[in-house]
Amino acid sequence: MAKRFDVVALGELLIDFTDGGLSAQGNPMFEANPGGAPCNVLAMLQKLGKRTAFVGKVGDDIFGRQLRQVAEEAGIDLSALRMDRDVRTTLAIVKTFPNGDRDFSFYRNPGADMMLSAEELPGEMLSDCRIFHFGTLSMTHPGVREATKKAVELARAAGALISFDPNLRPPLWGDLEQAREQIAWGLGHSDVVKISDNEVEFMTGQTDFDKGAAILREQFPGIRLLNITAGPDGSYAYYQDKRVFVPSFRLGGTIETTGAGDTFCACAQNFVLERGLEGLTEADLTTMLRFANAAAYLVTTKKGAIRSMPERAQVDALLAANP
Repeated sequence: MAKRFDVVALGELLIDFTDGGLSAQGNPMFEANPGGAPCNVLAMLQKLGKRTAFVGKVGDDIFGRQLRQVAEEAGIDLSALRMDRDVRTTLAIVKTFPNGDRDFSFYRNPGADMMLSAEELPGEMLSDCRIFHFGTLSMTHPGVREATKKAVELARAAGALISFDPNLRPPLWGDLEQAREQIAWGLGHSDVVKISDNEVEFMTGQTDFDKGAAILREQFPGIRLLNITAGPDGSYAYYQDKRVFVPSFRLGGTIETTGAGDTFCACAQNFVLERGLEGLTEADLTTMLRFANAAAYLVTTKKGAIRSMPERAQVDALLAANP
């Protein structure tokens, strides 16, 4: 039976204040870029022609209204977006280093995204999607953690595939052992996983991706497709007995890496939506990684995420120019 939505995602929708250089007086300037990993994923999926919806909460304030407007412009269904009158929208200050890496400072004590409750979940929407996607920023506190786990349960019961990106942000966890525990829960309830190099090391102690992947797949046998992103080096896919590596696109012009992992994640989900998870070949996995790497590269050449997602034609053109 056809589903109304291709992907429904739950989690944070926030403002990334990204480094904008110095003012004439020598003071640091920051640009208020709409972001939040789950909505970044949905924005890229919309560019690829998919039907998406977001479940979450923002403050009923200037930034919350800005986020609603931008996500609506991206085409994301926001009928399950809640506006909190008492708690402000979460803010992230993003400091970018010369190599494109970032450091985060969060204004989230509390933030509106933390206030989503299980009672506010849109049960009908969660039962009407092909993929449900989540991360761990919605698992840092008890109330929203309960909502996240309930959403996974509802989506799974209705036959959706579950997609997970740990998106570890240590400053948001009072106890990193709790972070490890919640990431393990996510890995244990997912079909498709996108995990970064530092998160593999955090969960397994391994810097060798093959060894780390082997540990994760043994501990969490329900994972059907495991993708590891290694920043400027490239990405890996592990599926059944297959392992594929594709290097990243190093073409210059990188400004910052905000949204790159989310763009990659969206492209991997798009591949699953269009190709499925049965009988994948090494050629299939290579095609998936090349497209995802290309899209991720393109988003690093712009600031921000939601408004910086590339069109499919731009990704195809990059791939054609770099066979």
